[in-house]
Amino acid sequence: MQTVSLAGYSDKLSGRPGDEINFMVSSQLDAPYEARLFRSISADPNPAGAGLVEHGCETFFPDQKFPSRRQSFHPGSHLLSVAPLVLGAQRAISMSLLVYPTLQTPATQTLLSFGRFALELNAQGGLTLRAGAVAISTPEAATFRQWSRVQATVEASGQMSIFLEGLSVSPTQTHAQTDGGGAVDLSQQEVVMIAAAPGAEGAVSCFNGKIEAPQITADDHVIAAWDFARNISGMTVPAQVGPDLALVNVPTRAVTGALWDASEMNWRHKPAHYAAISFHQDEIYDFDWEADFSFVIPPDLPCGAYVMRISCGDAYDAMPFFVCPELGKPRAKLCVLVSTFTYVVYGNHARPDYEPSWLERIADWGAYPNNPAVFSNYGLSTYNNHRDGSGICHASHRRPLFNMRPGYLTFGQAECSGLRHFQADSHLISWLHAKGIEYDIVTDEELHNDGVAALQGYAALVTGSHPEYHTAETLDALTAYRDQGGALHYLGGNGFYWRIARHTEDPALLEIRRAEDGLRAWASEPGEYYNAFDGAYGGLWRRSGRAPQKLVGVGFTAQGVFTGMPYHRVCHDPNFDWVFDGIKTDVIGDFGFSGNGAAGFELDRTDATLDSGHDITILAQSYDTENEFMLVPEEQLTHLTNMSGGPEDAVRRADMVYFETEGGGRVFSVGSITFCGSLPWNNFDNNVSRLLHNVLSHSLGRT
Repeated sequence: MQTVSLAGYSDKLSGRPGDEINFMVSSQLDAPYEARLFRSISADPNPAGAGLVEHGCETFFPDQKFPSRRQSFHPGSHLLSVAPLVLGAQRAISMSLLVYPTLQTPATQTLLSFGRFALELNAQGGLTLRAGAVAISTPEAATFRQWSRVQATVEASGQMSIFLEGLSVSPTQTHAQTDGGGAVDLSQQEVVMIAAAPGAEGAVSCFNGKIEAPQITADDHVIAAWDFARNISGMTVPAQVGPDLALVNVPTRAVTGALWDASEMNWRHKPAHYAAISFHQDEIYDFDWEADFSFVIPPDLPCGAYVMRISCGDAYDAMPFFVCPELGKPRAKLCVLVSTFTYVVYGNHARPDYEPSWLERIADWGAYPNNPAVFSNYGLSTYNNHRDGSGICHASHRRPLFNMRPGYLTFGQAECSGLRHFQADSHLISWLHAKGIEYDIVTDEELHNDGVAALQGYAALVTGSHPEYHTAETLDALTAYRDQGGALHYLGGNGFYWRIARHTEDPALLEIRRAEDGLRAWASEPGEYYNAFDGAYGGLWRRSGRAPQKLVGVGFTAQGVFTGMPYHRVCHDPNFDWVFDGIKTDVIGDFGFSGNGAAGFELDRTDATLDSGHDITILAQSYDTENEFMLVPEEQLTHLTNMSGGPEDAVRRADMVYFETEGGGRVFSVGSITFCGSLPWNNFDNNVSRLLHNVLSHSLGRT
């Protein structure tokens, strides 16, 4: 596997005073590496702007050196018995299971491994039974993406047989048998592995596909059997007989099994139809490295974005984390909501448009050099696919996330900074520092765990550029904050869009099901629209009755390439002149470090059929006059009609809006991902900067 010489990650992405954050590091270098703490102000390396801006924090974390050591990682999802299985057969052992292979590879893929015995999918697609050095294989291959039943037996005499039966509409059968190589010892005590075999350092020969109903018998007595329909939301499979199985690298559950006939789409209603688990050789979500060092957040450390930098010679890595105030004790009037769930869901997104030619700009700008497209074995994002073509539906921050690093360029060929997520959100952070506006930070983690209590005491809240992924808990908290009189400022686009689930046993683990609608990188298979983690219907929040318009007045309507356009002021009501105070033109934001314009890439608009009936005022708009944007799928009906009932040109737009709620809450939304990218333009002196300053001053009671 291709690896980087120095990489790390933290066990938490955020914390409050007193919380300990552990840092896991792997170094292939001979010398010790140095660790230094910085406060991150600007993560945009573009020399046309402020560049990377970080303030040293030696007072809180003195520079330290640690010995280099290499820590390994092992992709490949599988199941491992929590205890050895005792085999004391006298006459024969048998192994059986149902299999649904999805990828033929040049290497062997193991279906079930137990000591010297194994069932394998060979390079020709046939099934192999292995007993020590002796093996037999079916003469015919299994049908890929179809269910088959496998039955294999090893007798004490050495006689072996394997039988493969296809279960499709036109069933097929193939089998093989041999007298073997002499007597076989059928007594052993070993762990059982499903979908992998044990190697010197970790699992090997990992399988791609689905497995159901594995069973092991000894002398016609069942000594181990597992029903994968049990405890689907859990991290273990309780055994019917024998030892339980633990999930390793989180194979996918709540997937259709051999019995599924489309009579039920919710696995909770008919779990027997979802008695399969899906495995992939490239799955990895927790590197499980040992901690090299830790940092306890001191009580006087300012709230903000921080970076733990490690370096040795020219090699370096930079691990970001966020410091929040003590619960119920805000330090500022303004709260910045950092969208860590979205950061993680996009973590290690390997874009297909990556080119090695980007390295020239990366070197010139001093940008972060490592790209997931090059180091794909570190685990990709839910915007990528597994090697068998299926979509990746799990995400975790407990591994190095290369695209969550200061200076990382998402679009290395862009005629702008080309940033998204953490780096793009630093445009807002740097603006707050430039304007002297004090702020606290709360991340999705605190919002999910503590609800609206995490936001109590703040006069105003601002989001970053792309708060896309949310749980029910985070949406509930934001709605309660707004309706209890808070001022909610949505400074992005394509926000509050996808529903995700967190695993109750491992909160670092997130799940996304990309159901029947939405602009998506892949589509969930039929029957697999319900989350395994919580059983809820996955996909768009809009399809669960919580369209973004209900919360912030606007919702995703169109996407284009990474370009931006200006807004045009459309509201000249004197009651809203305070928004435009000091701005002498109706054209706003025809510039920016994101897409070269304040309204771009992904656009949100109002829709009276989807909002909650608020009295929404559209302040400014930006239309796709160059025909470079497309409507998102949920807005399209046919090639001629869309959900609005009007011309498509009329709904490919960004709406900047303001409204108030009955409880005294206020909402300001910009409807564009690239809005924040215009804030630092011209050293933060521009009409987008002025407009946001006007709005926040109004919300914060500033003069």
